[in-house]
Amino acid sequence: MTGIDVRTVTAHGVDLNVAIAGSGPAVLLLHGFPHTWAVWSPVIPRLAAARTVIAPDLRGLGDSQRTAGGYDAATTVADAVAVLDALDVATADVVGIDLGASTATLLALTAPARVRRLVAMEGLVGTLPGAEDFLRDGAPWWFGFHSVPGLAEHVLAGNEAPYLDFFLRAGTRGHGVDAAFRAEVHRTYAGTGSLRSAFEYYRALPASAAQIADAAAGRLTMPVMTVGAAPVGDATFRQLSRLADDIVGHVVPDCGHIIPQDRPRELAALLEAFLA
Repeated sequence: MTGIDVRTVTAHGVDLNVAIAGSGPAVLLLHGFPHTWAVWSPVIPRLAAARTVIAPDLRGLGDSQRTAGGYDAATTVADAVAVLDALDVATADVVGIDLGASTATLLALTAPARVRRLVAMEGLVGTLPGAEDFLRDGAPWWFGFHSVPGLAEHVLAGNEAPYLDFFLRAGTRGHGVDAAFRAEVHRTYAGTGSLRSAFEYYRALPASAAQIADAAAGRLTMPVMTVGAAPVGDATFRQLSRLADDIVGHVVPDCGHIIPQDRPRELAALLEAFLA
């Protein structure tokens, strides 16, 4: 994409692929599954008009280094802090979607001096109270499938594209994501090694939930915004409202789970207003 510098940043001992655009106060964008930094590409130009946008591929995902471990939230928080340090960024607005919402929230709880504002969207934050309605019928089926060590990556080998497309279509109300982003997802999630790294995030969910529960003894003292759509809705708001001193929640109507791809203009407007 024009105006975006994509580089390798060695942070916390891991080579992370990081997209950087714009200038001004920093905003750190943390993606989820099955995403790369490019999930944010429809909103980056608007954010970069007044800010330095920093959008890493999380460890093991996209073009970042596949590691044997370190897929729990505390380790990905350390990765994020190390990226900011490597780029000489003292504080940033932090935005996380899906799995990235837990990393963003734990970062805000454990390193509040580094986070000016927090945005968590379309992702449950550990097992904090407030998501009971969403989880009434249990967690989504793929959580269990992905969590079994060594299973999903071998079952799906050679059939990655249709499996990934299921999530990309469902997350955009059936019409699919931007073609360039879809191609990046297909490329970077291909093979058992790439899939294993992705599924290790799900295998680390119990550890991540425990880390978040411990940190939730504290407060979110910075301004917080949650953004929901389908299927998470206002569950993230209900979770974080118990911890936040200053919080606002939005649910984007007629929008799928992958908000930056499905409703980029609406999301960019919400982010611009809140981050201003």
